Amino acid sequence: MYEIFEQLLQKFGVTSYQVSKATGVSQSTLSSWKTRRNLISPDKGQKIADYFGVSLGYLMGTEEEEPNAIDKENNPIVLDDDALELLEELKERPEMRTLFSVSKKATKEDILKAVKIIEALKGDD
Repeated sequence: MYEIFEQLLQKFGVTSYQVSKATGVSQSTLSSWKTRRNLISPDKGQKIADYFGVSLGYLMGTEEEEPNAIDKENNPIVLDDDALELLEELKERPEMRTLFSVSKKATKEDILKAVKIIEALKGDD
């Protein structure tokens, strides 16, 4: 359902163009999906779901709620309180968005190291 995609765009503060570039799903595919000319294919839908850290079922509207994070073996992922607090703070920083796709099993120290790496690559001090 494109409406859920639009909600995720707003939640993460990104555009469909940014999602297209990051996932390789073309703008024309997203446009066709929006106008309901075509449904999005499962493989492209999965790329988008992975980008936002949600399940394909949630993105397609077959799951009622955004699920808790799970690993590849469908085990729940639990972060400690410090890591969760830090992630909440980082959500406000758009340049840190890519961090969330790799942070599901990260400790606070892992996240801080990744932030330093991203900032160094961008030239931030």
